Amino acid sequence: MVITMRDPYLMHGGDYNPEQWLAMPEILEQDIDRFLEAGINTVTLGVFSWAKLEPKEGIYDFDWLAERIDKLYEKGISVILATPSGARPHWLAERYPQVLRVDERGKRQLFGGRHNHCLTSPVYREKVGRIDRKLAERFGAHPAVKLWHISNELGGDCHCGLCQAAFRNWLRERYQTIENLNDRWCTTFWSHTYDSFDQVEAPSAIGESSLMALNLDWKRFVTDQTISFVEQEIRAIHEGGSDKPTTVNMMYRFEGLDYGKLAGAVDLVSWDSYPLWHKESEWDTARDTAFWHDVMRGLKKKPFLLMESCPSSTNWQSVSKLKKPGMLEASSLQSIAHGSQGVLYFQMRQSRGASEKFHGAVIDHYGGSDTRTFREVCGVGRMLGKLGELAGCTTGSRVAILYDWDNLWAMKNAQGPRNKGLHYEECVDKSYRALRRLGLNVDIIDQSASLEGYRFAAAPMQYLFRPGFAQKIRSFVETGGTFVMTYWSGVVDENDRCFLGGRPADLTDVFGLRALEIDGLYDEEENAALTLEPEAGRPGWLSFMKERYACKYLCELVSPLGARPLMVYGKDFYAGEPALLRNSCGKGLAYYICADMEQKFYDDLYENLIAEAGITSGWNLEIPEGVEICSRENEDFVYWFVQNYNRYEVKVQLPQGDVIFGDKKGELRPFGSVILRVKKTL
Repeated sequence: MVITMRDPYLMHGGDYNPEQWLAMPEILEQDIDRFLEAGINTVTLGVFSWAKLEPKEGIYDFDWLAERIDKLYEKGISVILATPSGARPHWLAERYPQVLRVDERGKRQLFGGRHNHCLTSPVYREKVGRIDRKLAERFGAHPAVKLWHISNELGGDCHCGLCQAAFRNWLRERYQTIENLNDRWCTTFWSHTYDSFDQVEAPSAIGESSLMALNLDWKRFVTDQTISFVEQEIRAIHEGGSDKPTTVNMMYRFEGLDYGKLAGAVDLVSWDSYPLWHKESEWDTARDTAFWHDVMRGLKKKPFLLMESCPSSTNWQSVSKLKKPGMLEASSLQSIAHGSQGVLYFQMRQSRGASEKFHGAVIDHYGGSDTRTFREVCGVGRMLGKLGELAGCTTGSRVAILYDWDNLWAMKNAQGPRNKGLHYEECVDKSYRALRRLGLNVDIIDQSASLEGYRFAAAPMQYLFRPGFAQKIRSFVETGGTFVMTYWSGVVDENDRCFLGGRPADLTDVFGLRALEIDGLYDEEENAALTLEPEAGRPGWLSFMKERYACKYLCELVSPLGARPLMVYGKDFYAGEPALLRNSCGKGLAYYICADMEQKFYDDLYENLIAEAGITSGWNLEIPEGVEICSRENEDFVYWFVQNYNRYEVKVQLPQGDVIFGDKKGELRPFGSVILRVKKTL
């Protein structure tokens, strides 16, 4: 949902921990002056503040927080208020040791760390719910509070007796009978049949770890238990009288939770982005970061929020690299271009000690306003202050790429065809980069999402098919869509049981082929896909493809069942066998890519497929290499974002419109940007 402020604006600010400075009130006063100077309009309070909010069990001290909220609001600064459940106070672990997590070897953890608590524990849930209600009663109606931040970077699992019992109950509800579970899990293999649900234990390195369905269901259970915990926190907030929207902050490439499901528990998706800028090319990093912005937007197909980013360098990455001049502005604006409602940082003031004392911050230990980082943050503040009309703008897309957590979990645990280097993420990324280079907005969705409204969709390596997914693809193609599927798709069901009767399951007629075998190549091996001559029946546009493309890692062999081969393998015992096929089905087209092709293949193929489907981004001018094009829109205007991720100046021809940020001639300095407002026509 779109967060409603006193006036439409993009949020600018981030995590603030005034409790670290209560003994130095002069610093707290200085902070507000610095915030105003930097154009800060929103801060997040209360993350990891439990020990200050409830120093002893049942003894609450909210006055310091109330004073900060009041003073911030007086200066026009709004608040995202966090629940403190991400780290418990010492008294809680000491009095109730059962709230601490147990690892997969059955060892209970000592006090310390973040998220070292059992989400199943009734005691922990009770204590969290109580302080959440108290916070909502005190601050839930405060006009400064715009959003509830539930916990922090949720993740991890617990193997205690309570969690084991909850997992068994979860399985009983899912499978009803132990006979059904045994059948679905294929437990007759290795004679691991269960006689009752009470025998089931969570996966463990010292126990059962080779039942893939068990491993999958444990991950699903952990997601559901986390969602249950989040929902209980939200109920406590509502019981305290607050109806403000809620969010959880998600993380980059995090595999521990199904974010597609977790997103359904909250009103707004937010995430924490810490790219490794300047490690390789900024262009590669920008495209990777853009993908994850689009993942977050695709979870609800709505604007999201950049909850954390670093204004300088982190302290936890292998190398603490400073952002070069201009990169903070570029990366901040990129999040807005892809659908963020603002730019927030960790952290507002650098902590004086402990783990993140050297993590970048808006205000460092020196505390002055004449640092390079602070000046650049001020620049971002001025920029966002001029772009308030973008608040609430949506992102229109006619193309989608499938990225699914169930599929990811299953494939990485499948034991074959490559146990090291399946390159799933890279395969997805190739499709993404090929579409983005055309200036197209791309939605990243999972298998549970609807395909309605899209005209083109790509499903790289969908090894696992959720129930109903094959029918979605069939309907999409039959009604006129263009669908691209790759090798190693439609292999297993939701329990990692191999489909019988040919793959891709229930879609052999849609794609006009049956997959036979898949060859895992050694890292040093390479094959090639060769474009067939015209007499083989290739579409006219295929003449724009190269004669040869390299392929590596995985090569699938298929038998055509009506599909037309467009490319064939160049060598090995399967030389001459299909490597790319096309099939007509109903009103649409289905393409099947048989091997892990190089990026250039995807670039050329997708340019032709998008033209064939009649899809356009609306940007009809040249897009130079290293320049990213995005658009957002409202009822009246389309806003084009043009960003240069090269280390040299680039000239970009701009269409007619009003330049509301950047050089009006399209002369983009290194890491420079232009935003163009174009009136919609009837």
